[in-house]
Amino acid sequence: MVIVVGNPANTNCLTASKSAPSIPKENFSCLTRLDHNRAKAQIALKLGVTSEDVKNVIIWGNHSSTQYPDVNHAKVKLQGKEVGVYEALKNDSWLKGDFITTVQQRGAAVIKARKLSSAMSAAKAICDHIRDIWFGTPEGEFVSMGIISDGNSYGVPDDLLYSFPVTIKNKTWKIVEGLPINDFSREKMDLTAKELSEEKETAFEFLSSA
Repeated sequence: MVIVVGNPANTNCLTASKSAPSIPKENFSCLTRLDHNRAKAQIALKLGVTSEDVKNVIIWGNHSSTQYPDVNHAKVKLQGKEVGVYEALKNDSWLKGDFITTVQQRGAAVIKARKLSSAMSAAKAICDHIRDIWFGTPEGEFVSMGIISDGNSYGVPDDLLYSFPVTIKNKTWKIVEGLPINDFSREKMDLTAKELSEEKETAFEFLSSA
């Protein structure tokens, strides 16, 4: 397994995969778990629960400010019952506005406040990412991971390293299929795919001239 964390993580991961064709491309992944954890934390804070009570948030796309944190399919445990996040929060404007931008820009905000990066949070996210690859995801839960987009059912172009919701079993990831995508999500998912296509083009131009 090869896990890429250094930015631009998605495109660096794709480049690494192309440069090591003897390693199956499914063995390459990049870290979007930090964004995933931040999205869970924002929801938990807003509802006064712990991050462990929130599951199935999704980070779609690039580990950049175009990433799309999606809670349309997320659940939260409230008073012992699982409820959809939209239903629990009853605050669509926050979920479609400030929540998204907060998660997208969290890394920059931490650096601005601390004058240092969020290294410990990243380390925790790497541990989470590796633990789930090793032990698998719990039944009924999925996590976010930057992986090769080949053959996905969400209209994301092939040959990109894109963050999807995945389940993991026997050290093998599988994209969660069949999640309904509304127009709002579609637009955000396409925007981050476009950025990844442009990054890929720039990186490969550079590599071919090197």
